[in-house]
Amino acid sequence: MFDNDGFDVAGITYAGLFALQHRGQESAGIAINREREITLYKNTGLVQEVFTPDILSKLKGRMAVGHVRYSTTGESSVLNAQPLVSRYVKGQLAMAVNGNLSNYQELKHRLAWDGAIFQTTNDTEIIMHLLARARMKTGRVETALSMVMKELQGSYSLVMMSPQKLIVCRDPKGMRPLCMGKLDNSYVFASETCALDTVRAEYIRDVEPGEIIIVDKDGMRTIRDNCPEPGTSSICIFEYLYFARSDSYIEGMGVHEARKNTGKILAETYPAEADLVAGVPDSGIDAAIGYAEGSGIPYGKALVINRYVGRTFIQPSQEQRSTAVRLKINVLRDAVKGKRIVLVDDSIVRGTTSARLVSMLKEAGAKEVHMRISSPPFLWPCYFGTDVPSKEHLIACHHSVDEICKMLGADSLGFMPVERLSEIVPDIKCRYCDGCFTGNYPYTHE
Repeated sequence: MFDNDGFDVAGITYAGLFALQHRGQESAGIAINREREITLYKNTGLVQEVFTPDILSKLKGRMAVGHVRYSTTGESSVLNAQPLVSRYVKGQLAMAVNGNLSNYQELKHRLAWDGAIFQTTNDTEIIMHLLARARMKTGRVETALSMVMKELQGSYSLVMMSPQKLIVCRDPKGMRPLCMGKLDNSYVFASETCALDTVRAEYIRDVEPGEIIIVDKDGMRTIRDNCPEPGTSSICIFEYLYFARSDSYIEGMGVHEARKNTGKILAETYPAEADLVAGVPDSGIDAAIGYAEGSGIPYGKALVINRYVGRTFIQPSQEQRSTAVRLKINVLRDAVKGKRIVLVDDSIVRGTTSARLVSMLKEAGAKEVHMRISSPPFLWPCYFGTDVPSKEHLIACHHSVDEICKMLGADSLGFMPVERLSEIVPDIKCRYCDGCFTGNYPYTHE
């Protein structure tokens, strides 16, 4: 955020992070700029655990950068929590990044041989090192960032703060979302529009793929040296299927509507004779509503979620994911007893969570459980910021749909057809990345 109106910048940043808590639950941090001096507070835990009222009251300033972390590069620790703040010959920099560099190892190896010392194991620090070196060759930090972007491959939505400027950019493929809003005369940037809604900022537009936006005392300006040809960017399709909050809009398309579309396609492609359609909370609910509308089977609630437990897909280890399922979800026995259930979920990665849910429903008295999955089978790992693991851990790489169905204990199983993915996002203005389903990636990878 860049404040021109005397707002409580730390409080607004905190509220925005709270709205984006679904994107990462390992750590949270806020860096704030007061009279050109940047102060950082970060720790492991949820936003409300990291920031007490006393801590927030001490964070005063005109600019701030906040982050919630879901680790894909680097271990889960307070050292890897973002934002990162560094001091170099030109002053201080604070940076937060959502995404993943596919050429991370190559860049790190080159920097190490050039004498770089690393304090973390995440790829945000790689960008910081490159930026500090580029800044020595040019008069403006935004020009240095434009130079650095030419060396980076992968997904990154980046927010950066120097002593005098707030700077944001998206990678040229636009794989991760980033939007801009205004709160009176102040500028706010966030990964999703739901954060703008929370702080009552007016949505202006999405940051364009490859675009750099600079905000300082003179106003806002942009650099488009790295912008690709229109229509060639590739937003991650999993933003619509899982990551984003259902009340967000990405690239002009409502996430809720996109997920309903998946359910309607599933109802058409994989019909079932059933008494009730239910969704796995939260990201399976919108698709379940779409399935109910498409099939004519009543939609109802079968599972109850404990909202004080993080999202199981983005827990760092399998043991934590399994524990989170048991803590997070319980069955409404009266709603499912004696009924044939269509259960809609967003994905199957390893299969352990789905098997547990099917078992819980049948233990509660469900006669049949028909699993419907609103994404295609994961057949390839993700190199760009989604924790889809190597092929050895992907159940669909080793088993047919019928075999997976038996392993889950379900009565039938249907996945979103990969060839119909475009139908769920008919209104987006760009292409999309479906590499984890097809192996067709917008960038090369190691």
